Amino acid sequence: MAKRPFDHYFFDYLSLKEAWRLFKIIAEFVEGFETLIKVEPAVSIFGSSRIKEDSPLYQKAYELAKRLVKEGYSVITGGGPGIMEAANRGALEAGGKSVGLNIDLPTEEPPNPYCNIRINFKHFFVRKVMFTKHSIAFVFFPGGYGTLDELFEILTLVQTKKTRPLPLILVERAYWNGLFEWLKDKVLAKGCILPSDLHLLNVFDDPEEVTQYIKSWRRTKVQRAR
Repeated sequence: MAKRPFDHYFFDYLSLKEAWRLFKIIAEFVEGFETLIKVEPAVSIFGSSRIKEDSPLYQKAYELAKRLVKEGYSVITGGGPGIMEAANRGALEAGGKSVGLNIDLPTEEPPNPYCNIRINFKHFFVRKVMFTKHSIAFVFFPGGYGTLDELFEILTLVQTKKTRPLPLILVERAYWNGLFEWLKDKVLAKGCILPSDLHLLNVFDDPEEVTQYIKSWRRTKVQRAR
């Protein structure tokens, strides 16, 4: 079939459009790297955007963020409502750096008002790089698909040694126990993961336990590096 005279213009247009998209992606990386280098060391906190202010989980995330700030850490979240709002609020009210990495979505609620550092992203994968690169620990409260996506992506990076070993902490045993049982009884039993892979996850109920675990882990790493 012969090419129509205008076909090359169409493909040139597509190439130009993709080139502009590439520049936008690079711009997001540059803004993220330049901004977040100033907030290290930081702890990223994930969880459902649907958790309400009167929930005990909201209070736990708020208290954890306050404790982390008092220990010298910045707090990074996705910048939305729910658990993210609670963590940003705790960090801000404790006088710390409260970071929100927002993503443009058509159905999400507006960003929470408790961030003193905010970056807006259009691309999920750029945003995930920022979480991973600039955090020394990751804390996961109960959440839905978004939280599970972030959990398993970071877990995979640690398992495959594509990133440095970092604490992966789950908060609320009653919520996460079912996941642990499934991983053990189904995934491990089928030989799809190693027994050591289960130990990459740590589960706690109390914000003080989480804070002490992160402090202990980091202290050990610093001592080994000397």
